[in-house]
Amino acid sequence: MPRSLTVHLLPALFEPSDLCGGIAVVTDVLRATTTVAYALKNGAQSIVPFESIEEAVAHREDSAGGSEVLLGGERGGEPIAGFDLGNSPSEWSREIVADREIAFTTTNGTRALLRSASADRIVTGAFANLQAVRELLIEDSRLIHIVCAGTVGKVSTEDCIFAGALVDRLLARSPQGAGAVEESFVLCDAARLVLSHWKVAASTHDGLFEAMKAGSGGRNLMRLGLEADIRTAATLDQVDLVPEYLPQSRRICRTDGESTG
Repeated sequence: MPRSLTVHLLPALFEPSDLCGGIAVVTDVLRATTTVAYALKNGAQSIVPFESIEEAVAHREDSAGGSEVLLGGERGGEPIAGFDLGNSPSEWSREIVADREIAFTTTNGTRALLRSASADRIVTGAFANLQAVRELLIEDSRLIHIVCAGTVGKVSTEDCIFAGALVDRLLARSPQGAGAVEESFVLCDAARLVLSHWKVAASTHDGLFEAMKAGSGGRNLMRLGLEADIRTAATLDQVDLVPEYLPQSRRICRTDGESTG
């Protein structure tokens, strides 16, 4: 029986109940889901997402040994005053985040993640862990929902291209020649659109990086002098794990629930 593969171009374009029974892949390539992937690779114990700055601060204050909880995030692409970390993957180094919990709030990504909490399973994806996400989805039998965070309520280039890249990898033939995976999926119209967008970006050398720079999110990061973050976010398959959001504990952990520390 073919599996439904749905791409949601913005969180506002679905009702939370639409995701019930499925697996949601939330993506905010610039930069929340890229940063989360690198944080867990670098040994972070867990990341706790919040919609507001106040909620993140209160979480640290309420936590036993609250000084051990780091605060990370951004507003408008810029670090939040009083926070330990911004939203640049390079900031979340092993020396800083290993074995630590991070209370995390961003303009777009954490809100998209929390809106997706009705799905049976919620994971995060970025180009950094594209192949790992693909492998997890092939092994999971649930209906697939790819949720693009967007940029301040508008469709974002980089999230759509990532969604297209993930669709493309899901449709690819297995290297073992076991047959065409594409026969196992039914694509919505948005999935077909983002697939075309990805193929254009991937058709030239450095096309992905240039496409991400040209989008509104990329232009904002360029304005802030954060071109290196775009380059990092445009580099494929550097992280061999899939962050998973566990609503009961309200934490993002590795798919096995353990840190790499």
